[in-house]
Amino acid sequence: MTAFLFDIFSTDKTARRGRVTTAHGVFETPCFMATATAATIKGILPDAARAAGAELAICNTYHLMLRPTAERVAALGGLHKFMDWPGSIVTDSGGFQVMSLSKLRKISEKGVTFRAHHDGSAHELTPERSMQIQHLLDSDITMAFDECTPFPVPQDQAASSMRLSMRWAERCKKAFVKRDGTALFGINQGSVYVDLRLESAQALEALDLDGYGIGGLAVGEGQDAMFRTLEEVVPALKPEKPRYLMGVGRPDDIVGAVQRGVDMFDCVMPTRSGRTGQGFTSRGTLNIRNARHQEDPRPLDEKCPCPTCARASRAYLHHLFRCEEMLGPILLTTHNTHFYQNLMKELREAIKHGALGSYAAAFLAGYQTDPAER
Repeated sequence: MTAFLFDIFSTDKTARRGRVTTAHGVFETPCFMATATAATIKGILPDAARAAGAELAICNTYHLMLRPTAERVAALGGLHKFMDWPGSIVTDSGGFQVMSLSKLRKISEKGVTFRAHHDGSAHELTPERSMQIQHLLDSDITMAFDECTPFPVPQDQAASSMRLSMRWAERCKKAFVKRDGTALFGINQGSVYVDLRLESAQALEALDLDGYGIGGLAVGEGQDAMFRTLEEVVPALKPEKPRYLMGVGRPDDIVGAVQRGVDMFDCVMPTRSGRTGQGFTSRGTLNIRNARHQEDPRPLDEKCPCPTCARASRAYLHHLFRCEEMLGPILLTTHNTHFYQNLMKELREAIKHGALGSYAAAFLAGYQTDPAER
């Protein structure tokens, strides 16, 4: 019998280093999830993501309910077997995708009706149905169904949206089927309005769920506003439960959020950037398509031990992208995945040794190097 556990081993001011135990294993925090929206990490095999250090994957209710359907995944043995990911899996509830991708959506107290983005078929997603889908997928960490508040938004609209999400969270708790080693996370909402964020935190505390998502950030409000919001809301969340900043993000965002007490992150950026020619390095980002790379024998990042940097030059990667060879996105995605996982490893080590402040300062100074010097 495996219980869902979150153990904190060390702290550095607000930051924490810990470990989460689920039905399918453990993962160290702070962590960055491998994004497997449609049960695939775009551009690389699961083994490559694991070799880079990824211990946790995130899949999406909206996409999997449409194709191939949660019922089919369940019949084939569950998501872990289906996508060859034996470790822990988070499933997003589908709320954000319903709002951002679907057509002709209508929101009511019951839930959301919408037409799918890929074929126009009609669907309904409610808190109860989201819980059922995530159960069929055999998720380790289930996310409550919520409405992701857009930005900018008037305070009264943000309040209405947040309170609807809190009522939906209560229904999610009632519908959630607890199994050994599984968890249900509520999602804190309220846009950039501190009073709404604190009201949301109180509502989630009353529900006594297993962890917290922090949603509705990195949607256009800017880094300063995001950090100010985190500084207000994180102290209002029970410290013994993991905190997951949803959809973030950029390396500098992650470093700042870890300093403010966030434990878990996800974003499509490493894989999406890998497909489009953007590489992450210790000196910032670069566009491998730029002509200045065509005769450059250096690796993407001299400090990176990944297979791409060990064996492929910038000139070769530039050639692959210019010729539209599929190996280019694979190699760049592999590197980006390693870069993000190595960043999380270094953050964990810095917290362990009480050196997060100096590490963050050095990382950010290097990462903001003038583009001409990269």
